[in-house]
Amino acid sequence: MSLAGVSSTLWRERELLELLLFKLEEEQLVLASGRSRWLARSTKEVEMVLEEVRKAELLRAVQVDAAAAELGLPSGPSLRELAEAAPEPWRGLLLEHRQAFLTATAGIQAMADMNRELLTAGFRATREALLGFGDGTETYTAAGAPVSVGRYTRLVDEAI
Repeated sequence: MSLAGVSSTLWRERELLELLLFKLEEEQLVLASGRSRWLARSTKEVEMVLEEVRKAELLRAVQVDAAAAELGLPSGPSLRELAEAAPEPWRGLLLEHRQAFLTATAGIQAMADMNRELLTAGFRATREALLGFGDGTETYTAAGAPVSVGRYTRLVDEAI
């Protein structure tokens, strides 16, 4: 029965989601440290895991459709629908997979949101620092035109 193949693919997807969570946490540590040297590499690793997740999702969709046909379900059932139509022990196993996916997805979403906040804060801090080195442009008018306060010299600490 193709439910064994579906279950194997679901296990692989769960492993990939756990790896994705790990890579997002690594990215967060790089962001929180304020040391951007490894940020591009960290982001690339997240993208690589996401690509593997997409491939696994495609394989799962094909296998789920085959299993659905065997169980007399229409094409593209949800994991819950597939589990409800499957005999034991597959029903329990598929429901466990579903719950694990829900938990992993919530964790990944929370981590991604936190990383997005850290990136936004870093962008704002960088923007403000760069504005301090600008040509005297401090702000903008309501029409969007820059307001210049003139040129002046600055003393820059090498630690920046």
